[in-house]
Amino acid sequence: MTPLELVRQLNELDERPRIEAKSGSDMGKSILETVCAFSNEPGMGGGWLLLGVAPDEQAFWPQYEVVGVPNIDKLQADLTTQCATTFNVAIRPQMEVAEIQGKRVLSVFIPEASSASKPVFFTATGLPKGAYRRIGSSDVRCSAEDLAVFYSDRTAQSLDATVLPDGEMEEIDPASVAEYRRLRREISPGAEELSWDDTDLLRALRCADADSHGVMRPTVSGILLFGTALALRRHFPMVRVDYIRVPGRQWVEDPHRRFETIELRAPLVRLIGRAINAILDDLPKAFSLPDNAIRREDLPLIPTRVLREAVVNAVMHRSYRIHSPVQIIRYSNRLEIRNPGYSLVAEERWGDPGSVTRNPHLATVLHEVNFAETKGSGIRVMRYLMSEGNLTPPTFESDRQKDLFVATFLFHHFLGPDDWQWLRSLSIEGLSDEDARALVYVRETLSIDNAAYRDLNQVDVLNASQHLRRFRDQGLLEQRGKGSATYYVPTQRFLQTLEGAKSNPGDKVLPRQTIQSDVRAIPNSEGAIPNSGAGVPDSSLVASAFTLPEELRAQMAGLGAKPRQEPLRQAILALCAHQPIGAQQLATLLGRAKKHLINDHLSEMVAKGDLELTLPQQPNHPRQSYRAALPKEERP
Repeated sequence: MTPLELVRQLNELDERPRIEAKSGSDMGKSILETVCAFSNEPGMGGGWLLLGVAPDEQAFWPQYEVVGVPNIDKLQADLTTQCATTFNVAIRPQMEVAEIQGKRVLSVFIPEASSASKPVFFTATGLPKGAYRRIGSSDVRCSAEDLAVFYSDRTAQSLDATVLPDGEMEEIDPASVAEYRRLRREISPGAEELSWDDTDLLRALRCADADSHGVMRPTVSGILLFGTALALRRHFPMVRVDYIRVPGRQWVEDPHRRFETIELRAPLVRLIGRAINAILDDLPKAFSLPDNAIRREDLPLIPTRVLREAVVNAVMHRSYRIHSPVQIIRYSNRLEIRNPGYSLVAEERWGDPGSVTRNPHLATVLHEVNFAETKGSGIRVMRYLMSEGNLTPPTFESDRQKDLFVATFLFHHFLGPDDWQWLRSLSIEGLSDEDARALVYVRETLSIDNAAYRDLNQVDVLNASQHLRRFRDQGLLEQRGKGSATYYVPTQRFLQTLEGAKSNPGDKVLPRQTIQSDVRAIPNSEGAIPNSGAGVPDSSLVASAFTLPEELRAQMAGLGAKPRQEPLRQAILALCAHQPIGAQQLATLLGRAKKHLINDHLSEMVAKGDLELTLPQQPNHPRQSYRAALPKEERP
C-alpha cells in the first residue's frame, strides 16, 4: 500500500492491526519493537510502519493527521542499519517516501519472517524478553508458550503427530477404534486400511509411533481420537466440550440464577456426535408439514448440517496447546461456539477454497469418516445454509489477543414484517438491506463490530467501517474501544425503540441500564454522572445507574488525594455493593488511573473473593463490571 492509502485506512477503518502509525521524529525503541512484532506474528504476513503521522488531539473521534518527518533521509538510514544489526537475524524493510499535504511521510513494510528464522528477537536482550508479537494493535513481549509455538513451527511435525513420552498403547480404547472402522466402512467399504490390524492402522493414521527408544506409543492424535477416559483425563484434563445453557440474552450476572452446564468428555470419534445431540435436544424447534404428509416434521431452528460443521470446526481447528475447553453457549436468542485458537486463515479468505489447519492428522481422520471437509468449505456451507433458511447469516470472530475463535448463530429469521415495522421506527431514510441486517443484529445482541458487519453482508473492511460510522453519526450507535478493539453499542435513541418490542417468553429485552457506558465524567452535586456527549445515554438514565447515596459521596470525599490502601478498598467495596460498576467508572469516581486501579486493587480483590466479576467467563469483556461478593452464608 502507498503512504496515502495507509493514511486513508488509519482514518477510515476500525481495524488496522497491520498498520502502526508513529510521528517518526527519531529512531526510538518502540519502532524496533513493532518491527520485531510484525516479523514474528504467525500468519499475519507482515505489516506497515507509517512514520510522519500522529493522533489529532482536537478531533472528536480518533483521527490521524500528517505531521511530517523532520529528517527523512537520516531516519531511513538509521532504520535500515538498526534492522540489519539489532536482531538475531537481519530484517530488510521496504520503504517508500511520499509527500502528503505538503509534508513528507515514510511508509515501511516489514515482511513476516520465515518459520526457520523465528523467533526474531533483540540480540542484546535475548529470549524470551527480547521477542515481540503483534496482538491486535499492540506489540507484546513473547511468553514461553509463544516461543514453543515458534520452535515447533520450525519442524515438519505438527503437534497432533507428537509422540506422548509417557503414553502407553493400552490407553487406546479398542471400542473407539472399532467405531472408526464402522464409520469408515460406511463411506468406503473397500478401503485398504480396514484390513490392517489396530497397530498398523494407528501408525498409518499417525495416531501411534515409535519413540526414540523404539517403543511404540500413542501420539497426541491417538489419545484425542481414540483414548480411554482415563487417558484423556491424564494427558488432556481440560480438553472437553462444555454445553452451557444461559437464561436470557447475556452471560449470567445474577448470582442467584446460575447457568446449567453439561461437560462432554470422550474420544473425538464419539464426542462430536454427543455434542451435536446435546445442542439438538435443547434447540428450539420449528415444524413443517410437507405436501401429502400426514405428520408434521419438527426441525431445529439452526440446520443440523450447520451445527455439524460448526462443532467439527471447533474441535478440528482448535489449539490443543491451550488448556481450555470448547464452549457451546446456548442463549435464548442465539448459539455461540467458542474454541481456543485464532484462525490461521486471514478473515478476507474465510469461505475461499483451501484449508489451513494446525492439526492436519486430526483433520485427515475426521475427513475420512465424513465428519469434516478439508477443502475450506465449512464457513461457506454454513453461510449458504443459514441464508437458504432465511436465517441471520452466522458471524465469526478470530481474536489473536485472546487466542480465541467464536462462531455465533442467531435463531432469528431475518427481515420479516415485524422487523421492517421496527426498522421504520428508527426513522432512517434510504435504509438498505445490508444496514437493516446490521441493525436487527444489534437489536438481538446489543453490540456489533466490523467483523460482524462483514459476515452479515459480505463486504470489505472499508465498507463495513463506513456504514457503522454512519450509524454512529446518526445517533443510533455509540463507538467504543479503538483500533482492532472498536465495537458499537446502541444509543438511548436506539434503545427507546425496544421498549415496546414484542419478545418471546423468557426472552425479554434487557433493561437499558445493562448497557454500561464508559462515561468519562465526575459526579455532579447530586452524586450522579451527567451526560457527556453524543451517543451516550441521557442524564436520567445515567443518574438512575450511578446516583450515589449521601454516605457514599461523603466516604469518597474523605479519601483525600493519596488515600491508604485500606480506606480506598473500603470505598471500592461500598461502591460495588451499591451497584455493579465498571473499572472506568470506578476510576472516574475515585480519581484514579484505570490501569493502576485494576492492577493494584481490583484484580487482588477479585482473587481474595471480596469482589466478583459480572461476566466471570469473559474477564476481558468490554462490558465487564465488578460487584461486592455476597457474604458466605448468603451464597447459593
